[in-house]
Formats: sequence, structure tokens, C-alpha cells
Amino acid sequence: MKSINPDGKYYYQCSTCQKTYAAGSVIYLCPECAAKNSTVQPPYGVLNVIYDFASIRRKLKSFETLQQQHFLDILPINSIESLPPLRIGNTPLYKTLQMDDEALPFHLLLKDDAQQPTFSFKDRASALVSAFAKEHHIHTIVTASTGNAGSSLAGICASQNQKAIILVPATAPLAKLTQIMMYGASIVPVDGSYDNAFDLSINATRSFGWYNRNTAFNPLTIEGKKTVSFELFSQMEKRIPDRIFVPTGDGVILAGLYKGYEDLFHLGWIDRMPVIVAVQSKGSDNLVRNLEADHFSIKSSSTIADSISVDIPRNFYLAKHYLKIYGGETIAVEDDEIIAASAKLAHNTGIFTEPAAAAAFAAMLAYKKAEKLEKNSVNVVLLTGSGLKDLKAVSPFLKMPKAIAPTIENLQKLIK
Repeated sequence: MKSINPDGKYYYQCSTCQKTYAAGSVIYLCPECAAKNSTVQPPYGVLNVIYDFASIRRKLKSFETLQQQHFLDILPINSIESLPPLRIGNTPLYKTLQMDDEALPFHLLLKDDAQQPTFSFKDRASALVSAFAKEHHIHTIVTASTGNAGSSLAGICASQNQKAIILVPATAPLAKLTQIMMYGASIVPVDGSYDNAFDLSINATRSFGWYNRNTAFNPLTIEGKKTVSFELFSQMEKRIPDRIFVPTGDGVILAGLYKGYEDLFHLGWIDRMPVIVAVQSKGSDNLVRNLEADHFSIKSSSTIADSISVDIPRNFYLAKHYLKIYGGETIAVEDDEIIAASAKLAHNTGIFTEPAAAAAFAAMLAYKKAEKLEKNSVNVVLLTGSGLKDLKAVSPFLKMPKAIAPTIENLQKLIK
């Protein structure tokens, strides 16, 4: 395949063995490390995209210059015109001053990535994968998904006139499956887990030559997700938050956050990293539970937060690396905490998130209860998807009033 990276703008580096690979053609995992991988363990050989930061520093006068160019100098594409015509990114950052009518002793910021075109954070990765495919004249992209990545890729491909093939567990939420079909993608329900769908999508890539969007498997997914760090840096007027709470499944959003801030560090624009808190459901805690283990063990996942329900976190080793070297923190929350947090968030802010996003808010509440958030500290909660994505998850906890005869007396009784 002809290279489209003639200027040596970036290269790939294996996060396991550190071997480097030239950019320009399609590559997924480090070939040498991937040869040793097992289907029942997290993979080795996830690739990082590395840039010539010294040259970029000489070229760019300021962060504002980079921002005006839509971060092109530190993205693995050649033209902004290759990106989808939909508005990706630039999602709101809301400041919350109180909770349940009580003033908060710390600063709380909510990054609402449900305001993406397909209503989830996954659009950041899908947009970059789609742009790369466009520059390589690739028409068909495949991914495995519990729902959000699939609906994201389907929507982005629809806007780019590309073909999307989405493999999903048959148990994925109906709203997400509906999105995929409405966008015109080819949907393939798999009788099994997300991990089964993931493995099948990789086999399909090998068999049919389709371009694969899978998180961690495709290094560009991390590059797309890192853009949230650049937005936070801009929206917070170049201030670094003390903590960022991020819902964690495979560990790719976590790695993207770290990669974005790490790029800013290499460019000399920050001198410290935020503490990033990896949040999982206790019903699917295979990443945080294994961080200190000698051998990775799998616990079958069962959680209301389907978007972070993963038996084998595909980005485990890179996520572990980032958490260790930058002093990250971890927490696992119960499903009932997630549902309570979703309701509290909606009641107090008007933001309705899906369970995976609410898990991050539940973690912040747990830190607050344990008095682990310092006075006047700055804390960001990353909200990654809309609550309308999975109404079934919250429906058992809602009580719809019975219909009344249309009289003022009945209305008064109901309101009381």
C-alpha cells in the first residue's frame, strides 16, 4: 500500500517491546509481540503514535496556533478535510457549584461528551479512523462493540460514504442497535460476549481485508480519544485539573486522556499530569482488579454499565503503564451506586447519562463521601454517553404515575 506519510510526521512504537515501525500504511499490533498473544489474556504489542515534538515546538508558536489548525500537527492524518463533516468534539464543560442544595467545597466540572453527533465519546476515535481510511482509499471498516462504538462508526461512516460492519453481542441495548441500523450499517449480532465479537472482527479483518476500528487493536483510537485532553486544556484556560474521573472498560479512553496530556507535556506547555481515576463497575472490574496481580485472571462480567462491561481489557498493559508512571488511581463501584448517581446527576444538573458515564460520577461521589477531594481542588468527571442510549437500564427504578381524569382536583392530589 502506498505511503501517505512522506514527511515522517510520526511513527509507531510498541508499548511492550519499544520496537518502532514506520507510519503510512495500515498496522495494528506490534507483529512480534502479537505473535505471542493468547485469546484468553489481554494482548501485548499495543502501538503508540509518536511525533517529532522538537520539530513541532520549533514550528508552532503557541497552543492557540495548534488549536486553530484543529491539532493537525499531532494527529496521524494529513488533512483536516479528511475528517467527517459532522461536528466532532468541542463538547460542553459545565461547572457545578452545588449538589442537593449544598455548596461544594471543591470545584466540579462535567465534560459532557454525550453532545457528540452519535451521542457518545466514541465519535472522537471513529472520526480519526474514518479520516485515515479516507486518505488510504479504504471503503469498508469493521468493529466489535457493545453498542456505542458501533453506532458511532455507523454514523461517522454514513457521513463519509463509507461502509460500516458492526459486530455486537446480541444482548446490546436496543437503542444502540437501532442507531446502527438507522445509519445504514451492516449489523451482525453475535451469540456471545463483546470479547467473542472482538475476536470475530479480527478474524474478519484477516479474512476479508476490512479495516478494523477496534479499540486498542487500532492505534488511532487512542489518538482520536486524546483530543478530549486538548479541549479540557483549552476550556480550563491551560489549568491542569487535580483529578479526572473516567469510566473504564478496555482502558482506551484512559490511555487517550493520558496520551493527550503527555503530548502537551512533550511540547512544553504543561509541567505536570492530572491524577486520572480509572472507574469500573464491580461487576466488570477486570482491569483495576488485576493491576497488582502476578497473573491476569478473568472474572465473567455482569453489570448494568454495558459500555464498560469487558472480560478481557484489550488495553490493559498500556493502561497499567500509564496509571503506574503517572500516579493514577482506581475505584470500582456497585451497580446500585451507578443508578443512584445517574439520578442524582440528572436531578442536580439536567444531564442524563448512560450507566457507564454515571459510573464516573458515582466514583466522584464516593471520593466526596470519603473526603478524598481536597478543598478548592479541581475535579473533572468525564461523561461519555447519553442516557437515552439505554433506557432499559434505568426503567426498573422509575415509577410512572397513573393517568388522571383532567380535573384540577386530581392534579392537586397527584402533585401533593
